[in-house]
Amino acid sequence: MDTSAILALLANTDPDHERARAAFEKLRVGEERLVTTQYVLVETYALIKSRLGGDAVAAFREHFAPLVEVLTVDEAAHERALDRMVTDESDALSLVDAASFVVMREQKIERAFAFDGDFAAEGFETLG
Repeated sequence: MDTSAILALLANTDPDHERARAAFEKLRVGEERLVTTQYVLVETYALIKSRLGGDAVAAFREHFAPLVEVLTVDEAAHERALDRMVTDESDALSLVDAASFVVMREQKIERAFAFDGDFAAEGFETLG
């Protein structure tokens, strides 16, 4: 799960909100494994706080975060993500997304719940 999908799911004013709700419902019905990294959560909490406020952070933490398995970006994965970010030709790839790509490949995860075009460009199937 990427921040782009989580925010779209939470914010009914997000242009991708309905698509995010439909995709999330399919994941829930299919009892899919929901995973993210601690990097995505740090980014998500910061954006929820700035866009939706502290109450939304508390609600996310209490009701949604427990549904998601958090995969650790260890030191070696962090370094590989930094390498990937530095060599990105567009200079638009974030460390958070690069870390997600590294972890997804390590875990053999092929699909991302994301509205961020970087995931599709990286060769992952996106749900959203």
